[in-house]
Amino acid sequence: MGDPVRVSVVATDPVLEAGTRSALAASPEVSLSPCTAPEVAGDARVAVVVADQVAPSVLDLVREIRDTPPRPEVVLVVADLTPAEALHAVASGVRGVLRRREASGARLAHTVLAVAGGDCTVPIDLLGELLGTGCEPPAAATAWSANGLSERERAVLRLVADGMETGEIARELCYSTRTVTTVVHDITHRFRLRNRAHAVAYALRAGLL
Repeated sequence: MGDPVRVSVVATDPVLEAGTRSALAASPEVSLSPCTAPEVAGDARVAVVVADQVAPSVLDLVREIRDTPPRPEVVLVVADLTPAEALHAVASGVRGVLRRREASGARLAHTVLAVAGGDCTVPIDLLGELLGTGCEPPAAATAWSANGLSERERAVLRLVADGMETGEIARELCYSTRTVTTVVHDITHRFRLRNRAHAVAYALRAGLL
């Protein structure tokens, strides 16, 4: 086992912050930082932001955290959210999204570790619902349709959509983890997408998965 992932918790309410820190403290793979925003970027690899809703002020906080070196990844925990709000959060730099009722200590720690490892996680039910949000720019859907995806790219994205992490996808498809990472990077770079969740949502919208 490697060193614990350094995590900072930023909450809009002191009670929420205390509860989140208590939930994460049970995981030996997580090390809690005493820092809070704007100092959160000082020593944390992942910042967990806890709020009631995906408000503009919360997205501004996410952007501030992501723009401050060394640019920690962000997990957002909110009471509830719509598909459009999830997409806005991802577009603002969030790499992990959880509803508060789903954020048990184990689930939250798992999400933090996944994000620290380069994965992006969104509640699986929201990926399908994103089809109906109308948030995708028309030009992006045209680009997907015109250029398409290779069978290998589709296979990787299908497993991403199923909630699998990089290592699990590599084992399922008999690829190296580097190959899986490269495939996802190529897709996001080619179509100017932000991350894995963005890529899956766009592929679903374009009917390629």
